[in-house]
Amino acid sequence: MVRAARTRMPAGSSKQMKAVYDEAAALAAKREEFVLATVVHTRGSTPQKPGATLLVRADGSTVGTLGGGCVEGDIWAAAKEALREREAPSYKDYYLNEEIAAQDGLVCGGSMFFYIEPVLGPESFSPLADEIAGAYRGGPPLAVATVVTSKNGRAGNRLVVRADGSSDGSLGTAALDAEATAAANAVMHMGKSERIETAGGDEVFVAGYTSPMLLVLVGGGHVNLQVAKIAEILGFRVMVTDDRPEFANEERFEMAEAVSVAPYDRGLDAFPINRNTAIVVGTRGHNFDDSALEAAVRTDAAYVGLLGSKRKTILIYEALLKRGISPERLKAVHSPVGLDLGGRTPEEIGLSIMSEIVAFWYGHDGGTMKIEDAQVERISKKLRGAAAR
Repeated sequence: MVRAARTRMPAGSSKQMKAVYDEAAALAAKREEFVLATVVHTRGSTPQKPGATLLVRADGSTVGTLGGGCVEGDIWAAAKEALREREAPSYKDYYLNEEIAAQDGLVCGGSMFFYIEPVLGPESFSPLADEIAGAYRGGPPLAVATVVTSKNGRAGNRLVVRADGSSDGSLGTAALDAEATAAANAVMHMGKSERIETAGGDEVFVAGYTSPMLLVLVGGGHVNLQVAKIAEILGFRVMVTDDRPEFANEERFEMAEAVSVAPYDRGLDAFPINRNTAIVVGTRGHNFDDSALEAAVRTDAAYVGLLGSKRKTILIYEALLKRGISPERLKAVHSPVGLDLGGRTPEEIGLSIMSEIVAFWYGHDGGTMKIEDAQVERISKKLRGAAAR
């Protein structure tokens, strides 16, 4: 059994996915039929990545997106047809050749693979829709593994895996359930996805569902205030702690879900920190950063960043190593925090910090996407050759 997609991808935008499953839960509660069309695999350049989902109601209206344009239009038409004809779930591929992409001003040239699932028994789907919608609202995370295509008659089989270790359903074999459960436990806490392809001809899509990433700011100074403002725009949950009530209050951080006034070494205790959490430490002084960073690295947060210079970082690392923090844990800390954008103002520094967090979330390094000079030269040479003929 081989995992075909080793890079785990975020399973769609949390904000969009929350809207999709809130609506799915509402429709299921009213016993109204609908269709879920989900991107389960992509190759090359595509307008959406695995996990993106479009909900199509019986009247043709939609929630969510598959990237827009002709791609979304064609899948929308297929979803409407599947609902009208009361079809079984289906697996469709869509190749974005130059002609198709040009219709919408795109230059993609990739392939997208979709799982189109008509929900014809809304009452039976209602508990799962409620559970997923609850996860997006901050409830326990879960993952759903679905056989999206099969040479063994297993297409449509589903396994639900929860953070507490419980599960429902089966994909058809104990071995496949075990493989999918391992993938589910790996992706659920950060809301990512994974594809499993077996030698026997089964393809399984595993999607994790959790609340939007939580950003905890330790220190309520000028930079972290700008970080919070940008994070809100990006759909992050925001929580703030500071030992000064004038810097940690609902008026200053009106976008925050929760605010805590506490010593820096205990401020994190007030928040539900897990692997789906980013912590940015930026207190009012070196000594406070020291204790705050120690508290942060002792959590399960996937991302920990420290605001400040390299010199300060080295001094703090020396102190934490003496206190028993492992070198491996410190290597995972992002310090100095942020991407090298060259900015100096609190707003610019806030942008660099959130840029790094987003890059981390998507598994990228934040480097430039600028086309290489050699590619420009090849294009120029091609045009000169064409003109000479």
